[in-house]
Amino acid sequence: MTIYYTEEHEWIEVEGDIATLGITKHAAEALGEVVFVELQEAGETFDKDDEIGVVESVKAASELFAPLAMEIIEANGALEDNPGMVNEDPEGNAWFYKLKISDTAELANLLDVNAYKALID
Repeated sequence: MTIYYTEEHEWIEVEGDIATLGITKHAAEALGEVVFVELQEAGETFDKDDEIGVVESVKAASELFAPLAMEIIEANGALEDNPGMVNEDPEGNAWFYKLKISDTAELANLLDVNAYKALID
């Protein structure tokens, strides 16, 4: 299992061609209190940079973008019922999607943990 990051403050935990996607603790803290999450349905497919959801906080609304070409296997419906989970556990139980990666070669374009730490410092 390997964890990658995007410059848009998303994390993606990869095992083979299956991954879990969410936003980083840094992003959750920057957003402030999350009050609404809108996710796409399982079975939907997206290309890199397609909009795949919306996170709204008391400060702002922010779109989620696909970090690579993917198919959604499962959306975390608990977030729509309890959006505050994003603030409580952004890199754990508050994941947004389980997905199937269309082309694992695209992972090379993502950041490793050291590159992400350098980005936010």
